[in-house]
Amino acid sequence: MTHPLDAQAPKRTVGRLSKAERRQQLLDTALVIIREEGADRLTLGHLATRAGVSKPITYEHFATRVGLLTALYKVLDAQQLQILQKALRSVQQHAKDTADVLAIAYIHCSVDTGGESHAVRAALSGSEEMGVVQQELLAGYVQLFCATLAPHSSLSPAALHRCCVGLVGAGEALSVLLLSGQCSEQEAATAFSSLIQGGLLQSSSQQP
Repeated sequence: MTHPLDAQAPKRTVGRLSKAERRQQLLDTALVIIREEGADRLTLGHLATRAGVSKPITYEHFATRVGLLTALYKVLDAQQLQILQKALRSVQQHAKDTADVLAIAYIHCSVDTGGESHAVRAALSGSEEMGVVQQELLAGYVQLFCATLAPHSSLSPAALHRCCVGLVGAGEALSVLLLSGQCSEQEAATAFSSLIQGGLLQSSSQQP
């Protein structure tokens, strides 16, 4: 699947780009650097060289390396969320179908971005900014899980929210397992679907 951030190194552009276009060019180039050289090589100076711009331009857009990595992580996450939302539009009314589609789409997102989001996350590990951003983005996935699973759950909104927090955490752990080569995509998706269905069964057992 083609990424919104082009997989090929962006060509040096003749003429003046708008601020938004320049930012997109820099993000495109940053992703290419991560794919070809690894996240450790992604610095503002190296980005300027690869993008064919002066170093002050990269600092104007991102200020710091952490700012660049954070912006890139948000873009990759938004791409994953769009893929997941699109897949959920075809969800059937049955709980198992819903769990299967949710699990398959969530796990596939990790493969579809080639692990770049995990590479960026690792590069940001330990930074205060990453903690804030990750909590914000994971909260978006929790809300999506709650909205998707609510029709199949008898849990109170608060209890369902706690359940979905756990499910999203499990999905992240299974994605890491997959990307490290310890299981296949199908195995990860099957395990995740079972966990989702288990959470729904638990809610059913709590009905009066």
